[in-house]
Amino acid sequence: MTVSQARPTATLTGIRTADPSRQAFLLLRTVFTVAPILFGLDKFTNLLVDWPVYLAPLINDVVPGTGQQAMYAVGVVEIIAGLVVALRPRFGGLLVAAWLAGIIVNLLLIPGYYDVALRDFGLLVGALALWRLATADEAQRGQTTQ
Repeated sequence: MTVSQARPTATLTGIRTADPSRQAFLLLRTVFTVAPILFGLDKFTNLLVDWPVYLAPLINDVVPGTGQQAMYAVGVVEIIAGLVVALRPRFGGLLVAAWLAGIIVNLLLIPGYYDVALRDFGLLVGALALWRLATADEAQRGQTTQ
């Protein structure tokens, strides 16, 4: 009995898209590009939520300006992080993971936001998975710079 193997779907660039690890990489890259950019833009409009309430009072006392002004800076960093993921996912995955670690520390300083901190820890693990998959993807395509 012979077992037929599914042919990988090829794109115009010849990258195999039927590979599950490639699919996972593309999913994570897309999410960690789009989400930070959208959340970063929302820091300027507060349409989704009143972002300054997520700034720990201890941190708000240390950073200059108002809580909303701090959220403007956060928004800029998040937009940049999303763009870095789009352009350089291996570096961007680490950047987003580090950013999420800072967000988690901030949230742990606010009583009642531990559930959000736990959710962001899951996102941090996803960003680290993106970093590892991006590293493997670059190696597979012969683009490793190490």
